[in-house]
Amino acid sequence: MSSLSAFLSRFSIALYTLIALVAFAANSVLCRMALSTQQTPALIDPSSFTAIRLVAGALVLWLLMLLRGTKTTVSNSASRGSMFAGGLLFIYAVTFSYAYVLLDTATGALILFAAVQISMMLISYVQGQRLTLLEWIGALLAFSGFAYLVLPGVSAPSMTGLVLMAISGCAWGGYTLLGKKSVNPLFDTGYNFIRSLPLVAVMILVVWLLPQLTSAPQLTSAPQLVSIPQTTVLSAKGVLLAFLSGAIASGIGYALWYQALRGLTSTHAAVLQLTVPVIAAVGGILFLDEMISFHLGVSAGIIFVGIALVIFAKAHPVSQRNGQ
Repeated sequence: MSSLSAFLSRFSIALYTLIALVAFAANSVLCRMALSTQQTPALIDPSSFTAIRLVAGALVLWLLMLLRGTKTTVSNSASRGSMFAGGLLFIYAVTFSYAYVLLDTATGALILFAAVQISMMLISYVQGQRLTLLEWIGALLAFSGFAYLVLPGVSAPSMTGLVLMAISGCAWGGYTLLGKKSVNPLFDTGYNFIRSLPLVAVMILVVWLLPQLTSAPQLTSAPQLVSIPQTTVLSAKGVLLAFLSGAIASGIGYALWYQALRGLTSTHAAVLQLTVPVIAAVGGILFLDEMISFHLGVSAGIIFVGIALVIFAKAHPVSQRNGQ
């Protein structure tokens, strides 16, 4: 019976991990499907997508917390997230949405993933965790992959989109580090989603209502500057895609990922996330008829090798220190 229990435990962890990784990639695909500028007319604007996504995620997580709360007692002082974490979650979501107006699925996922890993590494360095030689080599490789990605050329991504997605990745990296000491990840995540809602209300006020009240001319000229729509656009399909991104890919996906982390080491978790841009790229090909350019493929290879070296160095710190 003990061997059967061990097998079922491993199987459940593998299943949770697979579903969560697909959910992460699905966020990129759903966001791009909803916000692609190639669609005429547009399905939804970035601010509306962000608002619906965060509200839907908060609602689903709140329901999960109610169900979980009937079976377990959670401390009132712990497992309630923080305003800072809620702010980072909002920054991640809003810049993620605006970036995907300008980036294709695979490019956006690659920039997001690389920014998450690099920002977490830099934050750890600032906190006193010094890098080994192999980690420095990996970090330089990853940065060089980024540099190659943004070189001028036909397939180079939008600089505005790249900056926005890099900010999104840095915010998610900080949010992830804040959750490393979580007592109850489901409740922390749920409260962080709820704490992001006041910022959603401010965004709605600024982006939806203020232009209507002031008739500010600068909002109409903004698309010519950065090619990002500022007017409110809503359609049934756009709202559905935003709801699925928030309720399923974000709410349930994050909950399953935290459940899977109980059976994964940090190294395994980091390595497994290497698959997210690949899954997102496949989703972009299947659902959006996107193509993977040679430029993106080479950049992805360089970044993946660099980050893999950093992860490998973290997994074998003793042997490297003994060699110093």
